[in-house]
Amino acid sequence: MDIGLAIRTIRKQKQITIMQMCEGTGLSKGFISNVENNKTSPSIATLESIADYLEVPLPYLLLTPEQRMNVVRKNERKETTAGSGQIKVQQLTAKGAMRMSIVELPPGASTGVSKHAGEESHLVLQGKIRAEQCEDVEVLEEGDSFTWNAIVPHEVTNIGEEPAVVLIAVSKELSLDHL
Repeated sequence: MDIGLAIRTIRKQKQITIMQMCEGTGLSKGFISNVENNKTSPSIATLESIADYLEVPLPYLLLTPEQRMNVVRKNERKETTAGSGQIKVQQLTAKGAMRMSIVELPPGASTGVSKHAGEESHLVLQGKIRAEQCEDVEVLEEGDSFTWNAIVPHEVTNIGEEPAVVLIAVSKELSLDHL
């Protein structure tokens, strides 16, 4: 955890000088410099005053780089296939218990019946699909969305005459050991 770097980065992004921060927090220039260079560990109360001055939530200063925003550029997406190579899956992003993908199903293709821990939310971007979960069966078209508990067996089938494209967000509960 590099609290000092986080403080320095935020301060510079906001174009705040060390002197301005001293005036705003009541801390000395030497102390702030030592904090930013990780030569001293500030108390929670001191961190809270720094966070307040920088207008960021205190927990943000405590995050590791892996816990912060994760960006995946369009040209960096991982692509896989499923269903004998018929279904294209683009992994958009993943962080902790959440992942998001774009799934393209050719006409007649199905994800097959599956079940797993977590919840799924779907948004139909293109085409016409049938979503089945036990006795629940819905036909959905572009702009329609649905959510279900993924532990219950479920299946999505393209019932249209053109490829169906679906944005899917999957959330799974994690133990605190994964944070």
